[in-house]
Amino acid sequence: MKPTVRLNKLLPLLFAALLLAAVAPRTVRFEYEYKKGSTWDYETLFAPFDFPVLKTEEQMQEEMRNSSDVYVPYYNYLPDVTAESLKKVSALHLDGYGNEVVSALGAILDRGVVSDDALPMDTEVIYIQRQKRAVKVPSDNVLGLSAARSKLLKDIQERIDSISVDSLLRAYSVYNLVVPNLVFDAEITNAVNSDAASRISPTSGVISAGQLIVSKGEIVTAEIAQILDSYKKEYETNLGSGRSVYLELLGNFLVALILLFLLVLVIYYSNPDIFSDSRFYYLLFVFTFAAVAILLICRFNPRWLFLTPLTLAALYLQAFVRGRVIIPVYFISLLPLLVYADHGASLFLIFIVGGLVSIWGFPTFGKGWKQFLLALLTFVSMALTYLVLRLVGAVNGLILQDLLRLFIAAMLAVAFYPLIYLFEKIFNLVSNSRLAELADTSSKLLRELEQKAPGTFQHSLQVMNMADAAARSIDANPLLLRVGALYHDIGKMNNPMCFVENESLLNKTEDQKYHTGLSPQQSAEDIIRHVSDGVEMARKHRLPEVVVDFIRTHHGTTLTGYFWSKYLSQKGDPANGKYFRYPGPAPTTKEQIILMLCDSIEAASRTLTEYTPQAFSDFVERIVQGKMDQGQFDNADISIKEISGIKEAIKGYLAQMHHGRVAYPSNRKKFLKL
Repeated sequence: MKPTVRLNKLLPLLFAALLLAAVAPRTVRFEYEYKKGSTWDYETLFAPFDFPVLKTEEQMQEEMRNSSDVYVPYYNYLPDVTAESLKKVSALHLDGYGNEVVSALGAILDRGVVSDDALPMDTEVIYIQRQKRAVKVPSDNVLGLSAARSKLLKDIQERIDSISVDSLLRAYSVYNLVVPNLVFDAEITNAVNSDAASRISPTSGVISAGQLIVSKGEIVTAEIAQILDSYKKEYETNLGSGRSVYLELLGNFLVALILLFLLVLVIYYSNPDIFSDSRFYYLLFVFTFAAVAILLICRFNPRWLFLTPLTLAALYLQAFVRGRVIIPVYFISLLPLLVYADHGASLFLIFIVGGLVSIWGFPTFGKGWKQFLLALLTFVSMALTYLVLRLVGAVNGLILQDLLRLFIAAMLAVAFYPLIYLFEKIFNLVSNSRLAELADTSSKLLRELEQKAPGTFQHSLQVMNMADAAARSIDANPLLLRVGALYHDIGKMNNPMCFVENESLLNKTEDQKYHTGLSPQQSAEDIIRHVSDGVEMARKHRLPEVVVDFIRTHHGTTLTGYFWSKYLSQKGDPANGKYFRYPGPAPTTKEQIILMLCDSIEAASRTLTEYTPQAFSDFVERIVQGKMDQGQFDNADISIKEISGIKEAIKGYLAQMHHGRVAYPSNRKKFLKL
């Protein structure tokens, strides 16, 4: 690797390490691992300092629900209404019973009277605002209007039993003077009740220094786990603030270097070709993107990790790289969970399952509205994993809230997936989705090829199928090869009759054929031109550069053998070989090597006269050896073993393409009589 190339790889790695170190949480990790229901295998633990016992999320939610259930209404007492009623009743003569009536009415109005439709319901107490002071009273102490009038009659009747009190009260319209003197205050009621929930204490007690927390061998109960969680929170907060910032940064930087070293090793052992193109920068970007998201959330609110669409990293990876690279890089991208997150192992497992399900389901559910089915499938897999971990006590928290967060995370993966097209431009890559679109033979450019050069189109289809079989034999990219095979000869559209596969369809006589009357050099120039025409046409139609490379390299720097031999047979100067040689360059990737071989073998196979396994083997070996002798494999990173695998796959394909058939009887009349 050249120094400049090495520097181009090291600088991004160093920048990523510095970024991860800067955003990593600066807290001390708790030195004990435990879970509810397990045995405490460490030494007996005593509290080294005072710390509050924090309530669990379930306890906080329960108290908030209880506080919202206890609804306390507020009423305003109207003294003017009371005074006016008593004044009016005092002015009545009432046949000498005025004092008794005034006393009874005053006692009722003092308790408080509300209209029947404003009676406090489903509450044991109410507050009555009297002279700027709120007084708490039992709710049954307040009387509705109908109940107040009945009580007035009852109280007076107990004092005066010699007359009909009801007739007296009706005669002087005393009932009409029993009026509501309490008014419901909705504004204060809502303000006070909403504020009550916010005043719930987050703690349920204090553990003093020296107090026993848990003994060695003791079972970690729910109560002990709550105390340990509180101790862990206080421990990380107190010790984290007292450590050297520089030491923390150094530690985080070294952890980042370890993770990046693992990433480089994974790429090296799974597909070292990635180091030679922009895919390396893309993989580094995806890893850094996932790691930074994890670290930032761990730093500010770890519970939001359930809400983070980390499975998106798996989808981003599968868009541009092969399966053997996707999974290990995705695993490395999630490793910060194990280092920095609470319950990191559980989160790691949840998102590993979700990511693998996303990768598995994407080929089937990766397009259009089916992406939402993929998100639902991903959510179900993560939810089931979460529930299993709940059963063994590996995670805690509010189940419904956590499941809702996981659902949102799965849907966010669908929402952010279209960014893949932006990354495609930034990193100069071609996504699998884009390749699948280009491989559609009903596309405009391929339909044009079929119409203008039908023989070339059929040749391209045969090359595509042969190349697909060869690619799968050595774990090359079959989808990329299918696209390269379909478009490698599009330049022939500019002059289709120059090529025998199109000309032969018209059954022209020898003197009508394209190359009749042309010199070998002129014919070679016209043949060779289809490469430059194809490159120009591909760029005009904005085909990806990786497809353009197939057009440029599918003949490499080989000679146009037929016309070169013809030229030499006519006593041509061997020094003029450059006029018969394709401009190249020679192939540089396994996929380009496969296309070159399949292109030559498919075209030449039409001249075969014997269709036996030995004939196919000799034929393939001769063509492959010819390419090697011309130095066409010199610039490609391909092994002898892989070349052998390609040859065997092509031999098998030729045998299938030229398989034997049953000889049908020639006497047609016998068939017609049956």
